Amino acid sequence: MRPSSRPSSRRRDASPPKLRKVVSEWTLAVPKDVEEFRTMLAYGCRLKLFTYDDLRIATADFDPARIVGEGGFGVVYRKGFPPAPTEVAVKELNPAGLQGDREWLTEVSCLGQYSHPNLVELIGYCCEGEHRLLVYEFMAKGSLEHHLFRRACNLSWTTRVGIALDVARGLAFLHGAERPIIYRDFKTSNILLDADFNAKLSDFGLAKEGPMGGETHVSTRVMGTYGYAAPEYMATGHLTVMSDMYGFGVVLLEMLVGRRAMEPSRAGAREGSLVDWARPILIRPKKLERILDRRMGGGPEPGLGRVARLAYDCLSQNPKVRPAMARVVLTLEAVLAAGADDGEEQEDAPAG
Repeated sequence: MRPSSRPSSRRRDASPPKLRKVVSEWTLAVPKDVEEFRTMLAYGCRLKLFTYDDLRIATADFDPARIVGEGGFGVVYRKGFPPAPTEVAVKELNPAGLQGDREWLTEVSCLGQYSHPNLVELIGYCCEGEHRLLVYEFMAKGSLEHHLFRRACNLSWTTRVGIALDVARGLAFLHGAERPIIYRDFKTSNILLDADFNAKLSDFGLAKEGPMGGETHVSTRVMGTYGYAAPEYMATGHLTVMSDMYGFGVVLLEMLVGRRAMEPSRAGAREGSLVDWARPILIRPKKLERILDRRMGGGPEPGLGRVARLAYDCLSQNPKVRPAMARVVLTLEAVLAAGADDGEEQEDAPAG
């Protein structure tokens, strides 16, 4: 197996990181419009308010040379703010883009109210005139998508399981609210990596409060990314935390196989679906080895069967069969711990 590209100081403890609630109420308060947002004080003690000139100057008048990413929201720029040398990412909403004020308000509301080591940190925002910008911590390694789907990918098995555990902890935190927060757009491009390959969830524009009390789901218009969205949500608009579990399963499958969720050229699969082609193989060990991403360096990988079974369960057509995110966290923690034990035994084994 290829050694991990991650520095040895990378955190991978078996116990979950300490969580912090930013507000006393475990509900997501999203203002109905920008005018209401401007009157709210909920984020005043946590987020910094930037002027448009602050951010224009910081990005050298939004110099294209500083662009580090672009998506449905808009363009992301990289900049270090004086006098502190800390680098940040500045995301500017594109008025003509796929997302608008509602998604911007959801993003700033969610990250303004919740804090967790596996959610990207929102530092501040600009809501001046027609300008909508957000300022985040800078994630040096970019997105999981950038690493996973390039030809020279060198993400080891341990790195991939660690990334899966990080984002599972982030989702478990969101799902554990008094009224669960459904992330709704779980995919590789929304998983960001820091310099040590610690993973965090980003882009909360589609997040939505889940059901509470005796309710079983919330009904909403279908949004998200084709190939990652749960089939029952696509068919009915009924949204639950198990919708996130399906998206998690898709990403876990992508990390196992090293292929995108949707590949038009995939022979024998309906509409190029990786899930349709690969899910049945996840519980057939001999065939599974043939479809694993060879860029991981070879196998057998410790805990492979457990991770494959986890992906298989998350991808069930029946949402009631999918595991809760808390169980996913426990499984991945056990896989990492077992892999660490195996490594120590090999190091301690006598030579010859």
